[in-house]
Amino acid sequence: MIIFLVPAAIVGYLLGSLNSSLIVGKFYGIDVRKHGSGNAGTTNTLRTLGKKAALFVLAGDMLKGILAYLIGFYLSGQPIGGMIGGLSAIIGHNWPVYFGFKGGRGVLTSLAVLLMMDWKIALLLLGVFIIIVAIARYVSLGSIISAALFPVLSLILDRSIQQIILSAIIGLMIIILHKDNIKRLLSGTENKLGAKKQKDVSREDGNA
Repeated sequence: MIIFLVPAAIVGYLLGSLNSSLIVGKFYGIDVRKHGSGNAGTTNTLRTLGKKAALFVLAGDMLKGILAYLIGFYLSGQPIGGMIGGLSAIIGHNWPVYFGFKGGRGVLTSLAVLLMMDWKIALLLLGVFIIIVAIARYVSLGSIISAALFPVLSLILDRSIQQIILSAIIGLMIIILHKDNIKRLLSGTENKLGAKKQKDVSREDGNA
């Protein structure tokens, strides 16, 4: 089983490196990393290219997380293989080998992996995210709080030690990659969902 964890990690990483926002952006002749927040994710794609493009990015980011988990699971025959494959896909999304290791923040790909790992916790966190964004209008705040709750819920609900460790790694990655958003939230300069576009140099938001 252990021998299959390495190929699971490699396949997961290569899948994750297929950054949907950068691929979709090529059809528009635009690199979303050079616009808006500079983040290669769904939120910045929405603001830069519009709803249709963002929908394709959302689907792509979710699909690669699901595929990476399934491939890892079937290669190893154990949930840990799926977890390793999924974690590797998230790392690939954040630091894609095909795009100069500059990607997104892995929120949607993490959600896809979590749905495969533990759909109950996934739905709970999705509910928390939706409530926070609906009330505060900050996508980044919803992502950060949900990421922090991931390992907490895994621990409270007595999940496996592998899931607890993996959830802590994923949650920490998401929070660290949102460090600039945290600074803007604390200073009151983070842009709210639905707000009018600002100049690209403002780096107003950034998620997924």
